[in-house]
Amino acid sequence: MNLSDKDFLIVGRAGMDFYPDPPGTRTEDAESFVSCLGGSSANIGVALVKQGCKAALVTRVSDDAIGRFAINQLDRYGVDRTCVKPVGGEARNSLAVVETRMEDHQSVIYRNGAADFEMTVADVEAARYSGRSALITTGTVFAADPSRTAAFRAFDLARSADIPLIFDIDYRPYSWTSPQIASDVLSRAGDLCDVIIGNDVEFGFMAGDYEKGLEKARTLAEQGKLIVYKMGEKGAITFHDGDEIRTGIYRTDALKPTGAGDSFMGGFIAGLANGHDVKSAVLRGSASAAMVVARVGCAPAMPTTLELEAFLANHPGPTE
Repeated sequence: MNLSDKDFLIVGRAGMDFYPDPPGTRTEDAESFVSCLGGSSANIGVALVKQGCKAALVTRVSDDAIGRFAINQLDRYGVDRTCVKPVGGEARNSLAVVETRMEDHQSVIYRNGAADFEMTVADVEAARYSGRSALITTGTVFAADPSRTAAFRAFDLARSADIPLIFDIDYRPYSWTSPQIASDVLSRAGDLCDVIIGNDVEFGFMAGDYEKGLEKARTLAEQGKLIVYKMGEKGAITFHDGDEIRTGIYRTDALKPTGAGDSFMGGFIAGLANGHDVKSAVLRGSASAAMVVARVGCAPAMPTTLELEAFLANHPGPTE
């Protein structure tokens, strides 16, 4: 898998995040909020751009001020939004109200009538696949139609263009009508992908038994896939070319628990694209995650390459 062209197409959502200000404030006590770009796919795009890659997003946003906010933010960060289209009617952009605090952390997600679920087959067919390094998706994009059908169509187009498929399981129960449907659809998506990233709970969910997540990861790896099996504070196991690579985490003074998954994906894929071997790329993803949870926001918190290099140079290193 050669990602050296560093040009990625991402199918997924862009939204708005609200953070009670100043950091540490509970939402119900807040008198002011800080807004920033949100949505897992948009965050991954920002992370990639900040680390020297190109990223283009395919999604739908609401045809209102909040949708235009998301578009303006994508422009600000340099994420190509040529294929980000507005949708009218009752569709609304996703909104996350997220606290910058670890103790009794609260996140409130508004996803009713989500605009990104209105993405169509025509939307993904309008994107360019030829010459891309890879197609990246997260599990949320498969949670409802027409987005689900459109995302699988994007998989077909990526295969036809001979580019790899990279998948973050990113299971969020509130987006799905039932756990069984989610398990079936996410397993189908995973079977089609070349790289799968998820935590132990998500792999267990795909396996239909939370005790069998590691077994599921190994089974997928035996099919020739690159698998990153994340275990929180215990680090990760990466399955690649018959090897099991164990890596730790970078300890940090976290301000919040959110944003780690998106920043890991961005740092890991950018690491591979920038010529690092698999283990080094995983560690760069882990370091990126440590940096983001210690900062306010997600998209604005994503580290640049220079920031990441400085962090790695000054940190005592990952846990064993």
